[in-house]
Amino acid sequence: MNTVMRTLLAGGTAAAALLTTGVAAHAGTTAAYPAYKKPAIFGTSFQADPGHDFTKGIHSRRNGILRGWITHVRGTTAEYEPIKWKRAVETEGYFVGPPEGDVTAYASPIAKDVVFLSAYGCKPTMTAMTVDRKTGLGAKRCDMSVLVKRHAKQRQPSLITVYQGKIVKVQEIYTP
Repeated sequence: MNTVMRTLLAGGTAAAALLTTGVAAHAGTTAAYPAYKKPAIFGTSFQADPGHDFTKGIHSRRNGILRGWITHVRGTTAEYEPIKWKRAVETEGYFVGPPEGDVTAYASPIAKDVVFLSAYGCKPTMTAMTVDRKTGLGAKRCDMSVLVKRHAKQRQPSLITVYQGKIVKVQEIYTP
């Protein structure tokens, strides 16, 4: 009887160790990134990235959310830059990137399980408005392939979340 109890206890301990290891391994995936504070959606200045050295080539931004747009996609790596809202006289305004010659740009791999929330639906025609009407942000979850195809062709204002050097979430900003 004592041997049976030891065997069960040892088996239970081994199972607990495996479960703990599995949970710790899963905690490192993009599904477990922290909740970062969102920037002002229509902010009128570029977001700073303190400590980022732009003279050392294009590389990932620090952890957090950037109001920006993807400027180039190569495979599953995206280049992106910050944007700001520019008020206009005849319209409400529009988003602009850094001026010509400015080196403020980043590059990060897109996580395999990236969360892409579209403001225009998942079809290439972008005819369906899928927006949270309170925030003006995309609410329709689409596949990574839609993100890559759409953002490789045009600059779409978005909130881009970076965690551990990877893009883990892209939420489009609705602009009429």
